[in-house]
Amino acid sequence: MKLLTILLIKFVTCLIAFAIGLDLFFEATIVDIVSFSLFVTIVSYMLGDRIILPALGNMAATTFDFVLTYMSVWIFGSILLENYLQIAWGSILSAAIITAVEVLVHRYSLTHFFADRTAANQRPRFNRKLAYGTEFAEEQDIELKDNKNNKETKK
Repeated sequence: MKLLTILLIKFVTCLIAFAIGLDLFFEATIVDIVSFSLFVTIVSYMLGDRIILPALGNMAATTFDFVLTYMSVWIFGSILLENYLQIAWGSILSAAIITAVEVLVHRYSLTHFFADRTAANQRPRFNRKLAYGTEFAEEQDIELKDNKNNKETKK
C-alpha cells in the first residue's frame, strides 16, 4: 500500500509538473503529458528510489531526478514537440517542480522503507567514550631528571 502511495504521488506530481511546464505555457497534447509522466515515474522510482536513494542518499537521488526529468523532456521533447523554446522552458519548469516534491518523497521513503539499509551504509562516527586524554610524565623538566640520574649512577 505504501508503495502504491509513493507511485501515485510521483505520477500525480509528474502530471501536474508537465501540465504546467508543457501545456500551460505551450501547446502539448495530453498524450505527451501522460507519456512523459509515466516514463519519468517508472524510471525515477526504479533507478532513483530503489537503487540510488538507499545507496547514496537523498542528495544524489534528488539530483538524479532533476537530471532525469530535464533530459527526458529535452530528448523526447525534441522528437515530439516542435518548438525549442517549449522544450527548454518546459524541461526546466518540470524538473524544478518534480525535484521539489521528490525531496519530500525521498524523506518519506528513507524513514519508512530504507531505515535498515541506510543505517548499514553510514560511515562510523567518532565515539567520545573511546576518546582518551593524553597522559603526562611526572617530571616536566628533563634537565633536572638527567642531573639526578647522572648523580645516582656515579654513586
